[in-house]
Amino acid sequence: MSDPSYDIERYLNVRSAHSAAFAEDGTLAFLMDTTGTPQVWSLDDPGAWPEQHTFFEERITFVDWSPERRELAFGMDEGGDERMQLFRLNPDTGEITEWTSMPDAKHRWGGWSNDGERFAFASNRRDESVFDVYVQGREETEDDAELVYEGDGWLSVAGWSPDDTRLLVHEAHASFEHDLHVLDIETGELTHLTPHTSEARFQSPEWAPDGESVYVCTDHASDTLRLERIALGGDGEAVGDLTVVEDGDGWNVDGVAIDEDTNRVVYSRNVEGYTELTVGEFTAPERIDVFATPDLPKSVAGGVSFGPDADRIAVTVTGSTVNTNTYVVDVKTGEAERWTYAATAGIPSETFVEPELVHYPTFDGREIPAFFSTPDDAPEGDTPVIVDIHGGPESQRRPSFNAVKQYFLNNGYAVFEPNVRGSSGYGKAYSHLDDVEQRMDSVADIEAAVEWLHDHPVVDPERIVAMGGSYGGFMVLSALTEYPDLWAAGIDIVGIASFVTFLENTGDWRRELREAEYGSLEEDREFLESVSPINSIGEIQAPLFVLHGANDPRVPVGEAEQIVEEASEHVPTRKLIFEDEGHGFSKLSNRIEAYRAIVEFLNEHV
Repeated sequence: MSDPSYDIERYLNVRSAHSAAFAEDGTLAFLMDTTGTPQVWSLDDPGAWPEQHTFFEERITFVDWSPERRELAFGMDEGGDERMQLFRLNPDTGEITEWTSMPDAKHRWGGWSNDGERFAFASNRRDESVFDVYVQGREETEDDAELVYEGDGWLSVAGWSPDDTRLLVHEAHASFEHDLHVLDIETGELTHLTPHTSEARFQSPEWAPDGESVYVCTDHASDTLRLERIALGGDGEAVGDLTVVEDGDGWNVDGVAIDEDTNRVVYSRNVEGYTELTVGEFTAPERIDVFATPDLPKSVAGGVSFGPDADRIAVTVTGSTVNTNTYVVDVKTGEAERWTYAATAGIPSETFVEPELVHYPTFDGREIPAFFSTPDDAPEGDTPVIVDIHGGPESQRRPSFNAVKQYFLNNGYAVFEPNVRGSSGYGKAYSHLDDVEQRMDSVADIEAAVEWLHDHPVVDPERIVAMGGSYGGFMVLSALTEYPDLWAAGIDIVGIASFVTFLENTGDWRRELREAEYGSLEEDREFLESVSPINSIGEIQAPLFVLHGANDPRVPVGEAEQIVEEASEHVPTRKLIFEDEGHGFSKLSNRIEAYRAIVEFLNEHV
């Protein structure tokens, strides 16, 4: 077993540097959490001493250089409430301009215009339940923002056309049901680009450099996402059918970035959770000449930013044994160089454990993918296991760096991370296997995981823990109520106890999206009641720990309050609520308190 000399606080001080953006002069800005929450930093050379530019207690959520000036846009919310406000930063003087100051509204960054004079964003400031599109001058206040389109759903701005006359607008009807539109800024006319009859995603859209087409990752005519091209006519409408550019060979092509000046392109494939990047150049509208496959660690990578002249790209890289940092890749050779050195808190990186990718059988004969990590020299038949269940549910557990997981491994726990039915990353059909009436089939996949663990030689079957956040918290509660004799303990982080009260109280802008996945209050209330763990809470036999943020706009804190009230009547139950957090824990002091309490809970009960 690895030397368990590092406590949980030490692991939570492992830092990350991510969300990098290149300026025209080659300066790299990025977010890093050295102070405990992500702030804006920059550097000019690989490994140079970085300069910190923001000093807030709250987290910075994005950073983006102006294309023409040494100034940055950034976003910040308060107390994890996700109501992001927009700001402008002069990195040389430290001057910060508050572009928006509407704390009751969300603002979703839509990018700088190509001349750097304006920026676009989507906001629900007019009506909390819908998002409108706005354009604002870089020196204007929020009172000067121009409402260019009134929306009636979940809109976001995906980018300015090369001539700055149009915006690409993304519309989400549900997690796997999207549309794309082109918005004429002067007339306010919205042109629909993606009519389709069956459910489809249209994600990571990018303007072609000539403005005459749009590239997008879509599964409108396939089970997995492919990179396709939408040709545009002179009137901005789509011409003909979408054309496949890269099909992904059975895996999702889940992201694309294009440089307007050079036709250079980067696209990513998600292969069993690992990212495979390809760098090349468009030599025709539907042909990419490949330059290289970047020489990056085995990891999850994304957030591409082209450098000056597009001769290099910055990309965020995170792996099971590689804490999150920014690498810069030579476009022609694929050679990668690490630029940021977010620290590992003095913990040797060679002590970090790489998971094994496994597939286990479930009740209907399917093979469920999972990542299984075991401590070094794990004792046979005596190793406790944490079954860590991701949220979403249309998410995917990928092999990114997780300091808490590495702590558990270093202290003798194995960690099992399943991608049960309903997870993304394995095709559209797989993601729908848990929809509405099939909800509990995904919980049965958890039961099958425990059966598989019982047969593993290192596992102690009497010491298996269920842990998960958000929808994963619902899965924990359901696993404890449906299969109560399997568990030594349960840890529910910002989880759903009742689908009815969750849907009644979640943010107005989210309700329609979530009902598409879970079922509607109007039509499916009886079913939603039947699968809500709160109505079977008496079945729980294992000790339960419930953690939540008081400002959570997604899963309101009432979900935690009601589950604790009911469960505490018959099993040992602990509750921890953070008054200055939302859907998760962003502040270092709170993360330390939360996970130290989890460790104490597990030490007591497992």
